[in-house]
Amino acid sequence: MKNLDEELIRIYKETASELTGHARRAFQAKITKTCLEGNIRKAESIFGWGREAVSLGMKELASGYICYVEIHERGNKKAEVKLPNLVQDIRELVEPHTQVDPKFQSPFTYTRITARALRQALIDNKGYTEEELPTERSLNDIVNRLGYKLRRVQKAKPIKKIKEADAIFDNVHKVNREADEDPQTLRISLDTKAKVNIGDSSRGGKARAKEAPKGADHDMGPTAKLVPCGILEVAAAVLTTVVGNSVETSDFIVDALQIWWDDRKAVYSHIKNLVINIDNGPSVSSHRTQFIKRITEFAEANGLNIHLVYYPPYYSKYNPVERCWGILETHWNGTILDSVDTALEWIKTMTWKSNNPIVHFLGKTYERGIRLTKKEMRQYSDKIKRAVTLPRWDLVIEGASW
Repeated sequence: MKNLDEELIRIYKETASELTGHARRAFQAKITKTCLEGNIRKAESIFGWGREAVSLGMKELASGYICYVEIHERGNKKAEVKLPNLVQDIRELVEPHTQVDPKFQSPFTYTRITARALRQALIDNKGYTEEELPTERSLNDIVNRLGYKLRRVQKAKPIKKIKEADAIFDNVHKVNREADEDPQTLRISLDTKAKVNIGDSSRGGKARAKEAPKGADHDMGPTAKLVPCGILEVAAAVLTTVVGNSVETSDFIVDALQIWWDDRKAVYSHIKNLVINIDNGPSVSSHRTQFIKRITEFAEANGLNIHLVYYPPYYSKYNPVERCWGILETHWNGTILDSVDTALEWIKTMTWKSNNPIVHFLGKTYERGIRLTKKEMRQYSDKIKRAVTLPRWDLVIEGASW
């Protein structure tokens, strides 16, 4: 050792502690080489420096190359990394229990299932063991990171509930699970959004800008009204939005469905069965004669077996595509939708699970109130198989010829 007294040792140690990364290693290497004749073990015993760091610094000093150490790879890894299927398993358990915020004030979905119940469900239904799963607190953090937010239950007016509601929900979950596991079946979620007024009105939103966007001083009524119809490919997270400028009818909805299928059938050339999650709205009711006529013709024209799976009345917010409308409302809330083109472009720039929607405009005028007589309906009714226990909420239309 050359000229190393206690004071100098203290100064070197303090100086090294104030440096980081390559700068610290370079300083330690130079001191070791100059004062300790390159003896790494002495550097450890005298200064308390780690041998690996000093050795790396000596190599960097000799070669002139800097080694970048991945600090973020150190330490305990997140449970999602150690258990690569955990995120997907959590989604499969939580998704059937989620609903969209009915006021569209938040893009987050939220869940009725607690971290404790989720942990037990992972053990019971997914085969995890107590030892390999993270704690309830860690699971709660994971669920939050995935966007499922636990909300306080608020007092509200009681909603109507038919006696078959629980059985309908059980049927929806069963059919959806079977569809997702069948490689020849595609599950989509179908619904229309409330009409969108086109005009200079402010719509009550907010936008980040130096000056507030200026809407009309008085709401003189919309210049047009748009009807967005959403078709969500649930597994692929691909949303197609067909926007009409007439009225919401059975014909409009099936025409939108045909536009979607024409656009996407090349991707799904292997699909034989189409499961459609749908609410019980008047235009798509299983007893709406024009809808049954059109959806049966759609099935036959495209060679598809159609399985209509309805949610109970007053529970349409559980339909997956409803969450997309919440995202859209948040996305364009501060925008003045002064033209049809403006509205369409804003729909194109929203994202659902990192994907931009496919947008089509359907400028066709539709007639309300089209109904078929009982005699006219016979040819279509004979092609429909309704579930024995839930005939109104579960029906299959056989359109495949193979």
